[in-house]
Amino acid sequence: MQRTVLDLWVGAFVLAGIGALVILAFKVGNMSTYNGSDTYRLQAYFTNIGGLRPTASVRSAGVLVGRVGAITLDTERYQARVELDIDKRYQFPADTFANILTSGLLGEQYIGLLPGGDDEMLAEGGQFKQTQSAMVLEDLIGKFMLNQADAKK
Repeated sequence: MQRTVLDLWVGAFVLAGIGALVILAFKVGNMSTYNGSDTYRLQAYFTNIGGLRPTASVRSAGVLVGRVGAITLDTERYQARVELDIDKRYQFPADTFANILTSGLLGEQYIGLLPGGDDEMLAEGGQFKQTQSAMVLEDLIGKFMLNQADAKK
């Protein structure tokens, strides 16, 4: 009898540990704050997406408003086509600016939306006309080194 009670406690402890690991996995994967159930899809084109990944955050004023749905190469434009799944609670003007930003100096990349003042709103299948590509740290370092070399001449 005593052994059975001990086995039950060990089993409950193991199940609680597995549950905690699942919750931790969702927190680390940044999937817990947004379920993507009722969304509409928008498109944006960028010349360089850096390290942007599918399921990356889409934020406006720091608030999570959606997720990156898919990233493909448009072979006509030779630009990255990024599809954004935006929560239907949030509507954005047609002149909204989409930027690829980085959390901190070397953090994950996400898309930041800066709403414009247009009366017309983006609808399902709409496209951001104004975008800013990712700042690639290696490019910035290269430009800095090149400017330093030119300054010494």
